[in-house]
Amino acid sequence: MKLLRAVRFDDSDGRVFETAAEDGEWAVPGGFEFANDTTETLIGKRRQAFANGFLGLAGFGRTTFVAVATADDTVHARLVDALADHFVERYGAPSREAARPVAAQEIGFAIELCEPYEAGTTLTVTRELGPDGVREAFRRVAAADPGAAQSIWSMFDEDGTFR
Repeated sequence: MKLLRAVRFDDSDGRVFETAAEDGEWAVPGGFEFANDTTETLIGKRRQAFANGFLGLAGFGRTTFVAVATADDTVHARLVDALADHFVERYGAPSREAARPVAAQEIGFAIELCEPYEAGTTLTVTRELGPDGVREAFRRVAAADPGAAQSIWSMFDEDGTFR
């Protein structure tokens, strides 16, 4: 199966999010965190997390970019348990057992999101709060242009010899 992993191209996530996800940690879209937010509560770093952040599943920080990665059933089960525990600790779910179906649904959403992409594909999310609730859109980040590393200059000596 394919799941999402946080990608840190630089240290900007540490500046724009309250807590940044670590590079390589497993992630989910995590839009559920904003289900009860309003335009008044979405300010500052919380607004940035809402607008562009995936949720890391180790430290529960946010990341701007994720990459599609392969995972096995053991990883899947571990992530469902970690997210269920987060629902108990952060949101007051009565138990891990009660939270597991909801956690499995969120992990399942991440799996569905990854389905059309090859491992290594980088994705971003944008969210908007509208009259009908939260709208999410996911976008594939185009790979770097393979010609971008090519030289645009050629150096020749005065006699026309290529250097």
